Amino acid sequence: MLDNLPRGTICIEDIEMGMTRYLRKVITDEDIEMFAQVSTDRNPVHLDDAYAQDTIFEGRIAHGMLTAGLISAVIGEQLPGHGTVYMAQSLKFLAPVRPGDLVYAEVKVTNIEFDKRRVKLDCHCAIDGKKVLIGEATVLAPSRKFD
Repeated sequence: MLDNLPRGTICIEDIEMGMTRYLRKVITDEDIEMFAQVSTDRNPVHLDDAYAQDTIFEGRIAHGMLTAGLISAVIGEQLPGHGTVYMAQSLKFLAPVRPGDLVYAEVKVTNIEFDKRRVKLDCHCAIDGKKVLIGEATVLAPSRKFD
């Protein structure tokens, strides 16, 4: 994975409006197969070339939640990072992700409630600059007061 900052924690006291973090990852056949194994979602549109060829996608696609998992990785590893607790996530899937696609996943701080340690993040994933997933997350950020 390629990302813009090291893994770790940004405490609520240090989070600022407009902060962004991202990662890039190529989605592989192995990723799709592992996700199918872990999630038990073995829909043939993800795993069977012949089946998927006859769908509206005209080929295999990654699980939508595998793509969404990249947003989770940015939140859990970078912004706010380690110790963050998910409270809510909305997602809208705009286009399929295929094996071999380089996915860019980014989160951006859009609201901070310091007293409640809540942070809202605009989230999206893109391939070659075209958004394939958009959404918003609300998280409970870690605090130095509790560490």
